[in-house]
Amino acid sequence: MHTHASWTLLIVDDGMVRYELDRHEHGALDQMVTLLPPHVPHNGRSVTPTGFRKRVLYLDSSQLEESLIGLAVDSPVLEDPLLRRRIHLLHQSLEHAGDALEAETRLALVSERLRDHLRGRVEDRGPARNAAIAYRLRDLLDAKFVEGVSLQEASETLHVHPAHLVRVFSREFDMGPHQYLTSRRIDLARRLLLGGMSPRLVAAATGFYDQSHFNRHFKRTLGTSPGRYARSAPALLATTRLPALPTTAAPAGV
Repeated sequence: MHTHASWTLLIVDDGMVRYELDRHEHGALDQMVTLLPPHVPHNGRSVTPTGFRKRVLYLDSSQLEESLIGLAVDSPVLEDPLLRRRIHLLHQSLEHAGDALEAETRLALVSERLRDHLRGRVEDRGPARNAAIAYRLRDLLDAKFVEGVSLQEASETLHVHPAHLVRVFSREFDMGPHQYLTSRRIDLARRLLLGGMSPRLVAAATGFYDQSHFNRHFKRTLGTSPGRYARSAPALLATTRLPALPTTAAPAGV
């Protein structure tokens, strides 16, 4: 038996884990989410000889309050496909340097849903509606899209809970804050490439973590590499004009 000082959020990708928590036995399968509270003794072992594959996140008290420990001891196993999907996407966002805002965005939604589970009021919140907050966040992202802004900074600046910020922004603009930030960077990168700047310099000038980070998002967005796009500049400039950067005004009264 052992304990952790933080919350342990576990998903199993293959196999099955059996463990004891507070003298009660539980199992973790690939479609389940397991949340082990801090300071509570537990163990874990594979059920089959072939072992198991798992992914683990450790959350501190800023994500889940220690006052929820007792509730987690009673119900450590959560059968929630939406939550599991969100945890999977959070892990993916943590695999690449430079995607901090995406990771923060996904973590905020994961923490919110875990908290709802523990308090027994899980519901499909869906995107929230508050155009005023959404446009204020967009203005902040527009002002700092090159240097970047963290979700925590945005939350403190706008005095709005991080998860609520994500949901109202997604409702208003049909994309998450991290997706909007990346789209602004890609828009600027296109213009710089067509203006003759090298992809290496463009990556630095538009706020991407490094060349690999820039290449990955550019290709995901436009379906081609920055270098190939730059080489097409003469033809593109001869046949089309790039649209202006987004300048949509906030609705009246926002």
